[in-house]
Amino acid sequence: MNEDLKVNLSGLPRDYLDAGAAENVSAAVSSQVPAGEREPELVVNPWDIVLCTSGTLISCENAIVVLIIFHNPSLRAPMFLLIGSLALADLLAGIGLIINFVFAYLLQSEATKLVTIGLIVASFSASVCSLLAITVDRYLSLYYALTYHSERTVTFTYVMLTMLWGTSICLGLLPVLGWNCLRDESTCSVVRPLTKNNAAILSVSFLFMFALMLQLYIQICKIVMRHAHQIALQHHFLATSHYVTTRKGVSTLAIILGTFAACWMPFTLYSLIADYTYPSIYTYATLLPATYNSIINPVIYAFRNQEIQKALCLICCGCIPSSLAQRARSPSDV
Repeated sequence: MNEDLKVNLSGLPRDYLDAGAAENVSAAVSSQVPAGEREPELVVNPWDIVLCTSGTLISCENAIVVLIIFHNPSLRAPMFLLIGSLALADLLAGIGLIINFVFAYLLQSEATKLVTIGLIVASFSASVCSLLAITVDRYLSLYYALTYHSERTVTFTYVMLTMLWGTSICLGLLPVLGWNCLRDESTCSVVRPLTKNNAAILSVSFLFMFALMLQLYIQICKIVMRHAHQIALQHHFLATSHYVTTRKGVSTLAIILGTFAACWMPFTLYSLIADYTYPSIYTYATLLPATYNSIINPVIYAFRNQEIQKALCLICCGCIPSSLAQRARSPSDV
């Protein structure tokens, strides 16, 4: 009975109390507590508090990016549309983590479990797909530099956005439409109520997209190095300029891919090898770094962008610093 009282009520990991088990535990406790003494309340899991805090930070940070892009008419280029899609997906993911915490402890039902897990799956899927779309856009902007700024690119961007959000919504609807383990505990994955097969599909899809991003960024790095070499030759300072620009470009790519892999790879691999019988602490320990990717994304993709920096400065202080206004974009700014 002591073990049952320690079971966590969060909707994310597997250790969820069903209605019958909760009634049995309550009856057992009531029979042993002397009259006049209050029953001990279930303690909130600290991991759930950390996840909720992470969701709050994600929501606040990405809401700023969404508002900047939405209220600034000059930020309507394909690149900014994709950054806005990434920020919106991360914003919804943060809201999903907050709602999951509230529903897990205040409103426990099968419907709320399915809705919250569906929102979280759809939003994180849209976030990862938006990262892939940004990578594709960066590759096209370098490989087809002369024709990139055309109506064809805008149309292609809208097609990518429609496809990625449509796919993500479909993935989020799967648990709601019946692909869940609420009726069969043995099919549960490390994240209830997702099934083991559902989690495996999401994990394999992530590995595929990571491999595609890696290949595209290798090609981007080659193009950047070639451009830097050509510019350096034209200005007759090959040794210094080519080395600095190439190093900066490679460092940027390493940060992007390294951060993405470090955040998502532990949970992805764990979801492939584990199931509902594994301790929930391992789920928390691998899932939490995945949420950090949504915290880091605005820093890498939005706040480092010069146009978004200018818009943010205008909102905060009503002016643009001269150093920011005069700074030119280099080939390494990938």
